[in-house]
Amino acid sequence: MLKGKTALVTGSTSGIGLATARALAADGANVMLNGFGDKDAIETERAGLEKEFGIKARYSPADMSKPAEIAAMIATTEKEFGALDVLVNNAGIQHVASIEDFPLDKWDAIIAINLSSAFHGIRAAIPGMKKRKWGRIINIASAHGLVASAQKVAYVAAKHGIVGMTKVVAIEAANDGVTCNAICPGWVLTPLVQKQIDARAQASGQSVREAEIALLSEKQPMHQFTKPESIGALAVFLCSDGAASITGSAYSIDGGWVAQ
Repeated sequence: MLKGKTALVTGSTSGIGLATARALAADGANVMLNGFGDKDAIETERAGLEKEFGIKARYSPADMSKPAEIAAMIATTEKEFGALDVLVNNAGIQHVASIEDFPLDKWDAIIAINLSSAFHGIRAAIPGMKKRKWGRIINIASAHGLVASAQKVAYVAAKHGIVGMTKVVAIEAANDGVTCNAICPGWVLTPLVQKQIDARAQASGQSVREAEIALLSEKQPMHQFTKPESIGALAVFLCSDGAASITGSAYSIDGGWVAQ
């Protein structure tokens, strides 16, 4: 379906971003990876995508807190592949603290990477999409783009902003062949979350599975983590012809988190 198209996924050297890049590559898209990490490991992933899926894959080390680097990455992608058809804004960071104790530098960093980077990416990418009359913009938000949790003021503010930005872009590009949607995951099992579970199990004397259920049930009716691959599959659907009139929507993939 995406054969001949090009996708850029920010924050795609691990986790949700890498799973999404793999899903798009499996559907035929060429891929521009982006993110931080070990250079050898990143090169292994990049070369692996090419070998496994028969597509072209490149890597940009652009710092998502720097607008000039984001714009340069978009321009490089268009030059390297001839076009940028799919933009997935996934890069994100987190810090947890009460409002009165929240460090100012952490607020600035989270807003810059979780919210402003998506604006800068869309601003640079959408002219080419409109010109070609085809584009898919997918913003990885969160359940916290729809509801709040304590001690996550910057993250919740940024993700609510992402959902709002999604709606504006969708309205502005509604008749240009460009759609813009948000994906709102709940609990996703990442290495960081696994460490939380293991620590919780050790401290409480629970089994790891009991600790998982205790963590999940604080927010989700469903006692299962969302898989990164499922988020990638939803992104692929939103790029499909079947989703051509779906725009400005926020898709929950959260085990029932926001249904309560």
